[in-house]
Amino acid sequence: MNGSRIIVALDFADAAEALTFAARVQPGECRLKIGLELYTRAGPVLVTELIERGFDVFLDLKYHDIPTTVARACAAAAQLGVWMLNVHALGGARMLEAARAAIDSAPRRPLLIGVTLLTSHTAADVQQIGLVGDIGTQVERLAESVRAAGLDGVVCAATEAAQLRRRFGNEFALVTPGIRPAGATDDDQRRTMTPREAVRAGSDFLVIGRPVTRAADPFSVLQSIRAELAARG
Repeated sequence: MNGSRIIVALDFADAAEALTFAARVQPGECRLKIGLELYTRAGPVLVTELIERGFDVFLDLKYHDIPTTVARACAAAAQLGVWMLNVHALGGARMLEAARAAIDSAPRRPLLIGVTLLTSHTAADVQQIGLVGDIGTQVERLAESVRAAGLDGVVCAATEAAQLRRRFGNEFALVTPGIRPAGATDDDQRRTMTPREAVRAGSDFLVIGRPVTRAADPFSVLQSIRAELAARG
């Protein structure tokens, strides 16, 4: 397991593209995230291949179902040897607790992270789906339910990291998508920060996708981000 804060989102259409990218970087430079599209196309075989190449894999499937189904899915993910997986906090306390219990006996227990609100959500989106209160209030409430269930941390926007760090302390992991190096476009993210800003706000792990995966030289981009974080002062 490496010590990198950087998680590269493998937003590719198939396994061949993902493996081609993985061959251009080293496991010590970053961790890799497999999301819904890529997992649906490539399945657990790709997860296993990347782990065998030495990468820490974050399986980002946001499990959200009845407690028994989620527990079994989490147990299966743990058996693959993933470094991190996530469930949706809106699944409720019983689902979260079942997920926690399902992986506690895994030989290599992965980090189990709860998803609060997606970084694509705006205040209008939150209101439309019936949640009461502003985004910050909703994220903190969901994070509290995640911590109460014994999970290791949450996925949240970097704009909420400082608030959650103050509330929950340093032992609660904060995983932040929507990270964009200076000069990069926001794409479909709404609540974004640069890597340096996010770490200053309290983020532990930074999820970065297209600014790295679509770069002509991903290695140089990763090196630049790592240098920025090392010099954050």
